[in-house]
Parts: sequence; structure tokens; C-alpha cells
Amino acid sequence: MLAFVRDKSFWRSWRVLPWTSWRITALFCAVVLVVVACGEKGNDSTAVASEALTASDNCSLSETICIGLVTDGGEIDDRSFNQSAWEGVSLAALELGAKADFIETQDAQDYTSNIAQFADEGYDVIVTVGFAITEATTEAAAKYPNINFIGVDQPQNTAITNLAGLIFPERQAGFLAGALAGLLSESGVVAAVVGTDSAPPVVEFTEGYASGARYINPNIEVIATYHPGGLDEAFSDPEWGASNARQNIAQGADVVFGGGGTTGNGALIETAGFPGVFCIGVDADQWETVPQARPCLVSSAMKLIAAGVRELIENFQGGNFVGEVGLADYHDFWDSISKITKIDAELRRIDAGLQDGSIDPNDY
Repeated sequence: MLAFVRDKSFWRSWRVLPWTSWRITALFCAVVLVVVACGEKGNDSTAVASEALTASDNCSLSETICIGLVTDGGEIDDRSFNQSAWEGVSLAALELGAKADFIETQDAQDYTSNIAQFADEGYDVIVTVGFAITEATTEAAAKYPNINFIGVDQPQNTAITNLAGLIFPERQAGFLAGALAGLLSESGVVAAVVGTDSAPPVVEFTEGYASGARYINPNIEVIATYHPGGLDEAFSDPEWGASNARQNIAQGADVVFGGGGTTGNGALIETAGFPGVFCIGVDADQWETVPQARPCLVSSAMKLIAAGVRELIENFQGGNFVGEVGLADYHDFWDSISKITKIDAELRRIDAGLQDGSIDPNDY
């Protein structure tokens, strides 16, 4: 079920995260402090945060719970995908009194060794983030059967007892974001500046976005620009994101969807410098994580990664686990867009159609 997040009420109603908004905020602040304190980066191919969230650092002790996170590229404080996953790890660690560390992968050939670093130290749970690290995660799960692995955006073709693939219906979230763009657009041109099309979740978001916009206006022009680089660079190129957002706005786009780590963030921040042009974020509520984009950021197409990671750490199950998606609150735009109430009502109608099957995002 897609959930619209207004005034944080969503956090009180979702099935696996019944927290009040103030507690989520307090825990998130603790997470941020941990990230800042732990994020010392070396000059080699890997950056490790070895500061624990508990007094004991010895993961071989049965009474010590250890949770490690390995990225497939990019930094832990990317204000998007990796940061959301780390937040989920840290929330679970705070609840369980566990040690939590992360490794930022700088080179794809280090996937296996980075995972092994945690495994060989006796970690209980290892979370790997991103589609590109799927093969290394699957191989590690087979090699270390006593460790629970969680692969974010890693669908499992064959269920493995100690491996959970946390996946999301990105096409539905993208469809709603595209419908929002179509309802906002006055020029009849909207844009998407995103990471590589080698990552299926990126394609699902982008194609859903285009379909949602066409659902609202069959004649709308959708400019979708994928980063030309590989998985190791497509999500950490804010200059490219900014350049393409600027180019798309010059082509008439008055709504820009930015998706893909700091690459997408670059598109959002650039769009914020153009009065009258809206932008839509991705993965997290980027009103909170990318405040520089607030002048244009009307909403975000969220994958509730933190909640999904936390749930799987605390209640592990092998195989695929479908996480929740939703549109973020409109924040200040509730008051600054005169038609936002009608737009919200229309999006809720569309959401209901997606849920009951009367609207198929593949048809547009």
C-alpha cells in the first residue's frame, strides 16, 4: 500500500514501524551523530567506521550483536539511498544494544573482501546496499551460512535461508511522482535526471514516472536522462546531475525528478535555483535530507528503506521481502500552491486505482 506522508502521521500507522514522530526524530539525530563520529575515511579503497553503538567490540562473543553495512559505491551520508539504509541499521542497533559499523566501497572489485571483513570478525547480520553488489552478497551468504544477509534492492531468484532481498515496487512510486509532475506542469514538459539504466530499480522509477505523467496528460513530453557511466560512478556525480537538470529546464521542463544518490541530489539542488520550476526527490523525504532543494521540492517518491532494513534485522526472513513506498509530505507547498488540495485528492484516487488494479502503470 502506498502511503502519503503528511506531518509524519505515516510513521504512526505503518504496520512495522509504530513510532511516534518525536521518537523517530530523536533516534535519527542519534544516527546522524554516530555517522559523523564514525565517518573517518582513509586513502585506500575502503572507508570503515569502526566505532560501536555498544561498549563491546568483540563480535565473537555470543552476547555481542554485531551488524555491518557495505555499500556498492557512494558514501554513507549521501542523503539518499545509503544514508537511509544506514539509518535502518542504526535504529535496529539502538533497539538491540548492538554494535553497528559500515564500509564504503570505493572499487567494485572490493565487494567480496569488504563483506568478508565483517564476516570473518563474527558479525551476526551483514546488510549490503545496491543492485551491483548482488552477486557478491549471494556468494557470501552461501559461504557464511550462520550469518544473516540483507540485500537492499537485490531480488532473489531462488530463496536462500540466510539471505533476504529487500525490494520495492518502484514503478508504482514513480507513477505517483509522475502523476504529480503532470498535475503541476504548465509547460507540458517534465524531466527525470537519474542514475544508470543498468540498475533495474532506477529504470522502474523512471518508467513509472513517465507513465504517471502520461496518465495525466497523454501529450506531455517526458525528458528522461540516464547517467552514461557504470554502476560505480552513476550515483555519485552531482555535477552531471546539475548540468542535465539545467539543460532540461532550458528545454522547457518545469518539473524535474532527480533520482540516484548524489547525482540526483545535484539535479534537485540545481533546479532550486530556477523560480517557478518544481522538483521531486527520491528514496527518502529529501525535504529533510537535502534542504538546499526546498525552494523547488514539492515531494519525494520514497522507498522506506530504513524501516525495511530495521524490520528485517529484528525479524529476519529469507527470500524476497517487499518494502513500502510512498509520497512524502508537500511541506511548505501546502500553502504556496493554490491547487495542491485538488492535486492531493487526485493522487489519492490514483493510488487507490493502483492498489485495486484498475490502474496499471504499464499501460501508459
